[in-house]
Amino acid sequence: MATTHILKREGILPTETELLVDRALQDLESHSPELKKDLRPIQITAVKEVDVSAGRKALVIFVPVPLLKAVHRVQQRVTRELEKKFSDRQVLFVAQRRIIRKPARINRAKQPRPMSRTMAVVHDKILDDLVYPTEITGKRTRVKVDGSKVIKVFLDSKDATSLEYKLDTFSAVYKRLTSKDVVFEFPAEQAF
Repeated sequence: MATTHILKREGILPTETELLVDRALQDLESHSPELKKDLRPIQITAVKEVDVSAGRKALVIFVPVPLLKAVHRVQQRVTRELEKKFSDRQVLFVAQRRIIRKPARINRAKQPRPMSRTMAVVHDKILDDLVYPTEITGKRTRVKVDGSKVIKVFLDSKDATSLEYKLDTFSAVYKRLTSKDVVFEFPAEQAF
């Protein structure tokens, strides 16, 4: 079977998980006519399986940055369908971004490093991609006495009912991708 949605460099073979996701996307494309037009251009570059907690897992599907807008158009419907197919896993879409190191004396670049390739910006964009249907309303970095940092991320409270069960998944996936501790919360409603 042809891998129509997998985008790899020449000579690199797709993993078994990537083939499963590709097959699921092909099934969605062939069985649902309303998604067919939107799913055709979507390609995936990688799929990672992340252990969340208590034996649960999450599938992180990486897509090229130029195709992220096309993925966002159908992300909620595709996520719902893929979570039905992979019933024991939650599905998240993240753009495949590259971090370029700081220029030093040894590796002096001929042109300046773009801001979109710095580690801070890439980590912020990963955070936005993880929580996509909702928006981040606030961020706080808490430095503990022992020097460890924890990022508190406040999400839009209108999506609290639909995303409550995914908060620990967001934290585990972000920790795995960036090695940073993060806690997702919905801000408490203030009564005046």
